[in-house]
Order: sequence, then structure tokens, then C-alpha cells
Amino acid sequence: MMAAPARSARLALAVYGVVCWALIPLLRWRLRRRTRAEPLYAHRVSERFGYYAADVPGAAAQGPGLRVWVHAVSLGETRAAALLVAALREAIPGMRLVLTHGTATGRAAGVALLRPGDVQVWQPWDSPGAVRRFVRHMAPHMGVLIETEVWPQLLAGCAQAGVPVYLVNARLSAASLRAYQRAPWLSGPAFAALAGVWAQSAADADRLRTLGAPVRGVPGNFKFDARPDAAQVALGSALRTRLHKPVLMLASSREGEEAMWLQAIQAARARRPDCHWLVVPRHPQRFDGVAEMVLKAGFTLARRSAYADLGAWVAAPDAVWLGDSLGEMALYYSLADVALLGGSFAPLGGQNLIEAAACGCSVVMGPHTFNFAEVAERAEAAGAAVRAADMPAALAEAAALLALDRAMRRQRTQDFAAASGGAVRRTVDALLASTPGLT
Repeated sequence: MMAAPARSARLALAVYGVVCWALIPLLRWRLRRRTRAEPLYAHRVSERFGYYAADVPGAAAQGPGLRVWVHAVSLGETRAAALLVAALREAIPGMRLVLTHGTATGRAAGVALLRPGDVQVWQPWDSPGAVRRFVRHMAPHMGVLIETEVWPQLLAGCAQAGVPVYLVNARLSAASLRAYQRAPWLSGPAFAALAGVWAQSAADADRLRTLGAPVRGVPGNFKFDARPDAAQVALGSALRTRLHKPVLMLASSREGEEAMWLQAIQAARARRPDCHWLVVPRHPQRFDGVAEMVLKAGFTLARRSAYADLGAWVAAPDAVWLGDSLGEMALYYSLADVALLGGSFAPLGGQNLIEAAACGCSVVMGPHTFNFAEVAERAEAAGAAVRAADMPAALAEAAALLALDRAMRRQRTQDFAAASGGAVRRTVDALLASTPGLT
């Protein structure tokens, strides 16, 4: 007779599968709505349900080579995946990549990772049919999930098909742990179905173990291995040397934070740093809204997208500069002297500050950094970042940083980033040792 816990887990998974199947009309509706701002969401919607066009080859048509499935849900995970994929290709000659995403920004960035013979599709919706069709069509030898993506049906389907799935560069905040613990009959079996987990930090590892995940090590954070685009760094640095005032950036800002920032600037006109102001929203669909917000606040505006000549863009000394482009964060961080960290002034958990440090840009964090707690604490301890209670306090902290020697600030942040590398190589070595037949 099946043990009661196993029987309960199977029942929970079956009920969850029915719910996901019933929610398919709602998913289609949400995709149509998102398409208004990001047309890529309308691209090959049928892939989300496991139906593939003739030009998406299945396992039999991909040719020789081990098929490694990598899932990178959005833009940040795709950037981390780029480092992992490059290292896997080096370690596994002839590897065929199956790359999946959940968001339009992730899919757009993922195109650069592809080589002939690779496949890029949407992540299957977590319903039994979609998962079954995905696994059968792609038939990967191994699956690698980046950071936090754990889907019960997907993991159960891979386990049934004998496909080991690993979670790498894994992170789990205290808030996410509490959310998973509300449904232990579903989350517990899902995490336990992973073939192995490698975490970013010891705290992440402890939280993942609490959920039953088979944590095998703490190799660190992939993003410390990333190197900012050298051409962008050179261009941003060259632009900055032409300026007579420092540049203070609100980086990867989220909804509500631009309003806080503009209000803080206006309230402290007499005391604010004498500098250029740059804002780079996190999500491209908000570029126009932020531009309108800046103008309504009474500032002049210079949008990056309106200037082919970047020298002309930064020639407007009294304008707020809007970084409304994709893939140029290294340019913006290299142009800026100090960055206020988006997502940390509203209760959203913060954005990753590693790229800023690698570009030599000092960071001022708000009170909410729970998504990257360990990195934030280490950066603060190393002098690469400081913390502020709110946006007005952040402007004061930024002014204090700007008063310090620029070369010293840049060296301190770059040293912090350089001292934390090697996670990708350690993770690939662990994956190879854990999966027989990969090499």
C-alpha cells in the first residue's frame, strides 16, 4: 500500500495540475494584455502549451550531441545563463542547447546565446499536457534551472522521464521561503525532485534545505563572473571625462521609485548634490511613463533613444537624462559616479548591484534588499555600497560619496567584484561530476 505522505503528494500534484489546466484561458488573456506593451509575448504562444512549429526541431532532428536544457526565466537569469552556457560548451564538445524563457526580455536576450542546432522556445506552462509534450519533443539529457524557477509539474514530468534537473545559482529569500511553506504538500516534493542544488550563499542554502532541496554546495553567484561590455565601459568613461559635474543615477528603478526620486530632488534643491541626473527604469514598457513624469515635475528631458551621438545627449547640462535603451547598463554605470539602487526604495527586494561594482560605480541602497541580502551586506562591508533609510537620505549619502576621491571609490568597488568570482566554473565542475555521460 502506498505510504500516506506519498499518496498525499500525488493527490496534491494531481489537483495542482487540474488547476493549471483550468487556468490556461486566463494565461492566454494575460499574454494578450502584455502583448500591448511587449509584442514578443504574441510570438509562438502555442509553445507555452507544448506545441511546436516545424522549424523547431525535436530531439531526433537536432543531430548528434548531448542536449542540455537551460531555463532562464527573464533578463537577469538569461545574463547569468550566458556565462553558464559558455562554460558548458567548453566542457561538453558538440553540446546542443535547449533554451527556455518565461518573459519577453529574457527571450530577446537569449537569442545571442544560440548556435546552429540549438533550440529556443517558451517555458511550458505547468500543466501535465504541456510538460509531457515539451519533455517528449526536446528529450534533454539534463535540465538546468537558473536561480529560483521550481515548477511542480515540470519537475515531476522530468523525473518520470528520467531527466535529471538541477537548480544552479540558486537563491531563496526569507519571504519566498514563507510563501513556499504555505503549501508544503506541493513545494516539498517539487524541491525534493531536483537532482541537485548549488546555492549563491550559505543563507540561501539553509532556506533551500528547509524546503527539502538536495543542496550540494555553495559555489557563489554567477554574476560576479560577468565582465561588463568593454566597449560600453570605454564609451561611458570617455563621456564622463568630458563632464564638469559628477553623474548620479537612479538605476533599474521600479514603479513608484521615480516619483520618490523626483520629489526628493525638488525638496532639496538648495542642498542636493551639484550633479547630472540620470534615470534608467528597469522595465522598457515604462520608459514613456517615466519620461512624462519627469516633464510633469518641471524638468527638461533628454532621452537616450533620441540621440545617435551620445556626446550630444550629455551636452544638455540641466536636463534629466533618461536611459531608455536595452543592453546598455555597462554604459550607464560607467558614465555614473554613484547609483541609487532600484527596487530597494520600494519594498521590492532590490536589484543586483554586482554590475555596478564591476563598472566601478558606487551604490547607495535603500532599506529593501532582501532579494540580494548577502551581496548587499558584503558590498556594504567592503565599502562598495552604503545604505540609506529613504530617498532623501540616499541623496545625502550620494553627496557624501561624491565628496570622496573618485579613483579610490572606483577601485574599491571593482576590487569587491573581482574578489568574488569563480562560481560558474565551480558549478560546471559539479554538474559534470553529478551527471554521468556528459563528457
